[in-house]
Amino acid sequence: MKLLLDFFPILLFFGAFKVWGIYVATGVAIVASVAQIAWVRYSTGRIEPMQWLSLGVIVVFGGATLISHNDTFIKWKPTALYWLMGGALVVGRLVFRRNFIRQMMGAQMRLPDRVWDTLNWAWAAFFAGMGLLNLWVAYRFDLDTWVSFKLFGGLGLMAVFIVGQVLWMGRYLQEDDAVAPADRESGR
Repeated sequence: MKLLLDFFPILLFFGAFKVWGIYVATGVAIVASVAQIAWVRYSTGRIEPMQWLSLGVIVVFGGATLISHNDTFIKWKPTALYWLMGGALVVGRLVFRRNFIRQMMGAQMRLPDRVWDTLNWAWAAFFAGMGLLNLWVAYRFDLDTWVSFKLFGGLGLMAVFIVGQVLWMGRYLQEDDAVAPADRESGR
């Protein structure tokens, strides 16, 4: 259910684009993102920082698209979001000595420190690559192709990346009993 909720604005954007064009689709994506945040707040009582970031990026880039009547801004939106998320992972690790991937997923699974670091860097690289790929598609292909890539290509590549990571992480998953007492006490 959460996965469907996360993709709700993208699905509505795609549908609205196919029926009414890029500007209506952009407005629909903004409204859907606001509705998504309102629903998450109502149902869970808490909004994650990445959800706020995503909302801010769609409002800024979508708003710029609607105000300027220039679809370039909405094409930049995925790249901006990918690079902000990847940048947060890099800055978190290098400046704050925090592994945000571990903070998000550490309660669900136990992995060795080096695996958490590899995951953090892999996600940062993935986001950097996806940002570049989005720009390449946006400037090399027509708008219809870019919108289709945004839904099918972007989500498909993310699914393949996640499946690959799950398969790779499976070798390193630790049972709760196998976690050292010092790691258990420090929250690792």
